[in-house]
Amino acid sequence: MKCVIAGGNVKVLGRAVHSLSRIGDELYLEPTESGLSLRAVNSSRSAFASFLFAPLFFQLYEPGSAGPDTELFRCKVHMKSFLGIFRSLPSLEKSVGKCLILLKPRASRLVLQLHCKYGVTKTHNLAFQECERLQAVFDTQRCASRLCAPARVLAEAVVHFPLTLAEVTLGTGPGGKISLRNYVEEEAEPSKTMVTELWLAEDEFQSVAVTPGSNITFCLKEFRGLLSFAEASNLPLTIHFDEPGRPVIFTLDDTVLEVHLVLATLSNLESNSQSPLTNGVSHLPATSDDFPDDLESYMIAMETSEGGVEGPPSPTFPLCTPPPAESEPEEDEEEEGAVPGTPPHKKFRSLFFGSVMTPGRPGPTTNQEVLVEDSDGES
Repeated sequence: MKCVIAGGNVKVLGRAVHSLSRIGDELYLEPTESGLSLRAVNSSRSAFASFLFAPLFFQLYEPGSAGPDTELFRCKVHMKSFLGIFRSLPSLEKSVGKCLILLKPRASRLVLQLHCKYGVTKTHNLAFQECERLQAVFDTQRCASRLCAPARVLAEAVVHFPLTLAEVTLGTGPGGKISLRNYVEEEAEPSKTMVTELWLAEDEFQSVAVTPGSNITFCLKEFRGLLSFAEASNLPLTIHFDEPGRPVIFTLDDTVLEVHLVLATLSNLESNSQSPLTNGVSHLPATSDDFPDDLESYMIAMETSEGGVEGPPSPTFPLCTPPPAESEPEEDEEEEGAVPGTPPHKKFRSLFFGSVMTPGRPGPTTNQEVLVEDSDGES
């Protein structure tokens, strides 16, 4: 892979890396014919972000060559190493005129060259690791509610919440109003808890199509990172959401850029008695012994060997879904109701992810399950 980014697009790439750094500790790079994809996922798999830069974004874009039975090479690098190159965004805009990204699979190096003023060239050689494709499974068309607003409106709303706030609740009210409120646990004492709530009128949004009385709770840290990018890029932000426990999807669309941020939401235990369809994939039938409730339908296993069975594709990310595999006994018991990573000790449902090894390259010869945790902390 070889691509050249010129002018102000170098700073746009830097902003994207800053936004992804709020998600995970590793950066996934995948060159495709439709553009360069940068992705990140957090440790608990409750947050996933993807930036797809179209070929028009680059001055030169060569994804590389792939054989008839192989795919383009993809890899992952440490986020801190990649972020260090774009640490100072004001400096990028003032001094860097062009950025060259070169992926050398044989040398196991990812080369980034910053061509600065006065003929100065900064070359960074990063070690990478070949990886499987990790994808979130979702479908924005299945979401019952949709909001679209300028990023500035939402950024000015969340600025009233402290930076230490972990979760925020987005809800709908009478007259089409939208509320943002800091999440308060039921165990907290009302007299010792400060509640901040803002109401946004319907005319502040570009479009509103929501279910009356609906509300979701999600993490604020990752949302702030996307808001910073959207506000700086002057792009409208669209929010797709459903009932509590279903993923909320934030999207940004531009002619040369496509952004998705998928966050798990706090599950409403009262609604667990219902049997909703999985967002993005077909509902897996549950058995009375192995699947005590519908949460197990949120667990999928992806084929990692060659020749996997093709399943129904996601609108953004293609999938490879095999038949449901038998569950294996757990090796380590975790605290009930706890999900590692962000957010801690909350009954958040993890997202759907699948890993697909590149055909034609050395990889595991047996099926490997990629399981997500349900709201009871079991996998």
